Amino acid sequence: MPIGSDPLSELAIPDGTTVEEHDLVTDGDVIIGGQSTVEFGVRGRSVIADERVRFGGHIEAEGDCRLDMWCDVEDNVLVGEDAYIGERVHIGGELRVAGDLDIGDDVDIENGFEANGWIVIRNPMPTIVFLFVYLSQLLRIGEDEAARDLVDEMLGDDADDHDPILVPRGASVSDDAWRVSTPATIGDDCRLHGNIRAESLEVGRDNVVFGSLRAREDVVVGKGTEIKGDVTTRNGDVRVGPGAKVWGDISAKTVELHENATVDGKIRAREGMRMHTEEVLDRPDESAAAMAEMAEELESDSDTAAETDADAPEDGDADDSGDDSADETEAAADASDREDTAEASD
Repeated sequence: MPIGSDPLSELAIPDGTTVEEHDLVTDGDVIIGGQSTVEFGVRGRSVIADERVRFGGHIEAEGDCRLDMWCDVEDNVLVGEDAYIGERVHIGGELRVAGDLDIGDDVDIENGFEANGWIVIRNPMPTIVFLFVYLSQLLRIGEDEAARDLVDEMLGDDADDHDPILVPRGASVSDDAWRVSTPATIGDDCRLHGNIRAESLEVGRDNVVFGSLRAREDVVVGKGTEIKGDVTTRNGDVRVGPGAKVWGDISAKTVELHENATVDGKIRAREGMRMHTEEVLDRPDESAAAMAEMAEELESDSDTAAETDADAPEDGDADDSGDDSADETEAAADASDREDTAEASD
């Protein structure tokens, strides 16, 4: 995440994110802007929620969990490290913390809480406010390296391995729909439920979306992705990559469809459509050079397999050697029988 940028300026779903039995599951962190609603349960590394965020299920955080004031969690909160609970937070189940617990006033935990470390009752500064105040002070005095270290620490030691889920302020996420007023980006190999509504949409590769896509601006669907619904944009264009499949209709200003893509419904393009053979995502491994390198690797593997087959003995040779051995054995047996017959006659 670049220093100085707004981390919650878009909906960002990293690679490998899935929705499993009403749980939003990721290997990275989950960061949610204020006044948002997440009807799923959440399972991730660390969970950070700004003020007045409502969760419709439980929270399971392998690392830290930070809930700012007025947050509402319908079920249990399980934390693998430390927890920071702001004032007037409501938890409908129980709170279990493996590390330290920093808790504010008027917190309502219906089924009680348990912490293995220190318990401090005070009003923690809201997490998002703390981050921005601290970062701004570091940048003001020119400590760019310290600011980067702070961001890395907040996102975990392996932040480079797993990008976080970013949910912008005022978003609504549920089995029915994901609604945001910002751009949205979905990574690769994701499995999501619900219609997705955003300012613009970029859907990566090999995803399955059980719903439709709708945006005001451009929509991009990467290769191998299945959209089990319509793809609609009001003022933008739609680009569909190779091997992608849209089970519903496509409606846009212009439509660019890869020749290997499939659309089961109707295509409505107010300003025309065209077929293409180009990549649709601006990523290093989507470039022509990367495609050529991949083709060379496949060709090399094919040549190696062919050489291995050539070195192996042919079936005909094996059968011939087997037949020769059988003939020699049979001839020896006939000679032995003739000797026995001659001795018997003498």
